[in-house]
Amino acid sequence: MIRGYPRHASIWPGERLQLHVSTDRPRFRAALYRWGDGFEPVMRSDWLPGKHALDADPADDWHWPDYSLALDPSLRSGVYLAQLEDAGPRPPRLDQDAGAALFVVRAEPDAAAPPSVHVPSGADAGRRPARRLLYKLPLATYHAYNRSGGGGGDYQAAQRAATPPGARVSLRRPGGGIGGPVWGAPDHYDCRSPRQTFAHWDARFVRWLERSGYAVDYCTDLDIHADPALLGRYRLLVGAGHDEYWTEARRDAVEAFVEGGGNVAFFGAKLCWWRVHLVDGGTALVCRQDGPQDAPDHWWRPGGAARPEDSLSGASYRHGGGWRDGPRHSGGFRVQDASHWIFAGTGLAQGERFGHDTWPPLAGHACDGAPLAAFDHDSGKATLSAWCDRAGTPHGYQVLAACHLDRHWQDLPSRERHAAREGIHAATLGIYQRGGTVFSAGTTDWAQVIDGPRDRRVERITRNVLDRLLA
Repeated sequence: MIRGYPRHASIWPGERLQLHVSTDRPRFRAALYRWGDGFEPVMRSDWLPGKHALDADPADDWHWPDYSLALDPSLRSGVYLAQLEDAGPRPPRLDQDAGAALFVVRAEPDAAAPPSVHVPSGADAGRRPARRLLYKLPLATYHAYNRSGGGGGDYQAAQRAATPPGARVSLRRPGGGIGGPVWGAPDHYDCRSPRQTFAHWDARFVRWLERSGYAVDYCTDLDIHADPALLGRYRLLVGAGHDEYWTEARRDAVEAFVEGGGNVAFFGAKLCWWRVHLVDGGTALVCRQDGPQDAPDHWWRPGGAARPEDSLSGASYRHGGGWRDGPRHSGGFRVQDASHWIFAGTGLAQGERFGHDTWPPLAGHACDGAPLAAFDHDSGKATLSAWCDRAGTPHGYQVLAACHLDRHWQDLPSRERHAAREGIHAATLGIYQRGGTVFSAGTTDWAQVIDGPRDRRVERITRNVLDRLLA
């Protein structure tokens, strides 16, 4: 059996790729592919001497034998797969739980085109032009659900850390998007690609972006943590799927980017739900989830970080909900303002439904929403709560579409003024401005719908958002 992981999940063009590999065969090699509109072969290494190494605790650096590969300095920015082969060639697959490693090649600073975005408060990259969009992979969330070394995933059974207090997981082990076992129930609509991996959400959105001709550069969430100034080279930051775990430095950087005129499009949900701490020189993450109800690393709770996630994205999982197992019920999103530019060219009318007849249903498996005072099932009209601004909803946030989550949904969280399963829970698609513009789709499975059987309306909304926020 062969397994491996990258020493650094993000590298610059021309930088050597360092892989840590364990195999019970005498030799192995690495075949590299770039993921875009499918797999693009890049190179295959020479045969390298194989060595076997033992597994370690998920909290620790595994210190497996290391190998260094020279890469072509002209490699484009992108998401790359290192397919580990200890016999003959084998076709690359995104759904592997062993024998593969994922890494990103970033764009050189001068390769990102023209901005007009100013990033203030110590993250000042000046004013430079930017027309390419920046797509981010959620590495911290990948590793939160990575079961390499055991444990239940999602920090629930991880080794404890003292400073900062909490459960700890290492980035130096197999997994992290591909090549490791993942915690969580299989997706009823796509059991082949586990949730919380690159294959399930991000790969689909990346494929659609590149197939559609968008100019894209790539980074990880931890790149933004370490180098906030990189955002200032772009007009638009994009993420999709499930981006649950955020460091404080990364959140500060994204909020500063927006305040300076940068735009963000979140085509996902359960966004920024937990705060994590990057420790040991950026090789491990710590998150405290246990203890009293006001868990210290919940972003929204007053006894936690006390920075509601919806003050960044406009919506929160606590006002939405989740459906983990089996087929889910969805009445679809109801249009709230058919005259808005986001619906241009869709043909959608006021109150009309969309996303109810897609595969999978557009709402789910996790949904973010704004706090609602009412939802009229006849007209589809959603009314924001009068106290929404005190709960974190940004000033000027506009609900453009809403999907009511009925009592059959499996997780309807507690929140301000409501116990679990009480009040109105909904997925809300919305937008607001604060220097720049922030769009949030309110659902994790947007990427699956846009990459699946063609839904013209969902695709047109996506293009409208990207084209307007890139302009």
